[in-house]
Amino acid sequence: MRPDDRKYTKAHEWVLLDGDVALFGITDFAVEELCNGNEGDLVYCDLPEEGRTLEAGETFGEIESVKAVADLNAPIGGVVLETNEAIEEHLEILSTDPYKKGWMVKIKPNNKSLDGLMSAAEYEAFVAEKAH
Repeated sequence: MRPDDRKYTKAHEWVLLDGDVALFGITDFAVEELCNGNEGDLVYCDLPEEGRTLEAGETFGEIESVKAVADLNAPIGGVVLETNEAIEEHLEILSTDPYKKGWMVKIKPNNKSLDGLMSAAEYEAFVAEKAH
C-alpha cells in the first residue's frame, strides 16, 4: 500500500502537505514503469528553478530512462521553494525511496485544496485497473 498521508494524480505524481509547504514526487509505479525494476535505467531528471510559479497540472520538469521520457506535472499550484538536488545526482533514490528521500520539489502552495486528487486507496485501485 502506498502512503496514505498524501494525494495522488493519474499521471503518477504525489503531493504531501506539511504545514505551509507541499512536497511533490513520483510514485513507485511511475519509477517501475520507467525502469522495469532496473534502477540503472534512470538516466536524467530535470527539476525547476527555485522561485518559479507553477500552476496545477503544469509540467515542471522531466525524468528520463533508457526507454522513455516522462513529464513531471504539478499536482497543485504554488511557488517552488526548493528542489531535491540529491535526486539529480543520484536517481537511484527514486527506486529505493520514492516517498521520503525521493521528494522532488518543495513548494509554497497558492491554495491547499487537494480536490480532484486521489487518496492512496483510490490510487491503488487506479493502478490495479491499469495493470489489467
